[in-house]
Amino acid sequence: MSMVKRIALAFCLIGACAAVAAAQQPPASTRALMSGSMTNSQEKKSLYTRLGGYDAIAAVVDDFIGRLVADKRFSRFFVGHSEDSLKKIRMHVIDQLCAAAGGPCFYIGRDMKTSHHGLGITSDDWDASAKHLVESLDKFKVPQAEKDELLAFVGTLKKDIVDK
Repeated sequence: MSMVKRIALAFCLIGACAAVAAAQQPPASTRALMSGSMTNSQEKKSLYTRLGGYDAIAAVVDDFIGRLVADKRFSRFFVGHSEDSLKKIRMHVIDQLCAAAGGPCFYIGRDMKTSHHGLGITSDDWDASAKHLVESLDKFKVPQAEKDELLAFVGTLKKDIVDK
């Protein structure tokens, strides 16, 4: 599988995270339980702000995609994309995650079911990509509460992404 398809898959998976994040935001009481006691100012900050904003989200996306591209299990998903297509996919993923986390971005891409239909993504693929996402979040020292919130969002997309 070409590197281009691998990058495309990575972007699609990140995009899925963003769509879920936009649709759901746990109540402040749930966030407080996940991370311990919080001050009122912390409760009012968006996930986007708590993640570190646009540059931090882009850095995580780039690292995550790099991990997927390097993993031979995902090579079949990256075949046939031009460099321009890969750049567009990257921007869609960043914009989707940014918007879903409450940031100023606007996502204009397709829904996750449409984007992933026919790719034959398995539960094992999902689990492996989720592991890569966790490794990327850990690399950038994303706090546990924010990581848990983001991963909870991502988990709700599995039904729209996994075919088998």
